Amino acid sequence: MTEVEPMTEAHWPDVRRIWAAGLATGHASFAAEPPAWERFDADRLAEHRFVALVDGQVAGWVAVSPTAARPEYAGVVEHSVFVDPSAAGHGVGRALLDRLIASTETAGIWSIRSAIFPENAASLALHRVAGFRVVGTRERVARFGYGPMAGKWRDVVLVERRSRVVGLD
Repeated sequence: MTEVEPMTEAHWPDVRRIWAAGLATGHASFAAEPPAWERFDADRLAEHRFVALVDGQVAGWVAVSPTAARPEYAGVVEHSVFVDPSAAGHGVGRALLDRLIASTETAGIWSIRSAIFPENAASLALHRVAGFRVVGTRERVARFGYGPMAGKWRDVVLVERRSRVVGLD
């Protein structure tokens, strides 16, 4: 059974390992490697960071960052979700997104966004079943800077989930 709990610094080694495994696929992010904990902690909202535990082991994580400093965008966040390859297809990602959606709606956040490589079919499917919709594709938005994809232009699919309870007035 998957349990979801708030992420702490104690989870960081496993979070970093899972993140690095996703980056190694070339279909998870433009980043070459996960940041240091201090950068991660500074850039992401502490109240919306979670880990999924399966048999007491970290099997995935989710976190959000604000999209802009302007107060008009206080209800808009961008998220990342990563699942350990050994836990893929077992509901870990869905459990994480469900918890994230609940926490953001409680906090008055009305829009959760992300950019996903079109080749990442599993992530696109996960987001679709969690209530996200595709709002567009940014074509050739940036070049990969490392590994076998170095120098290749990549598209990203923009997904968004609008709250069904926040911002309806």
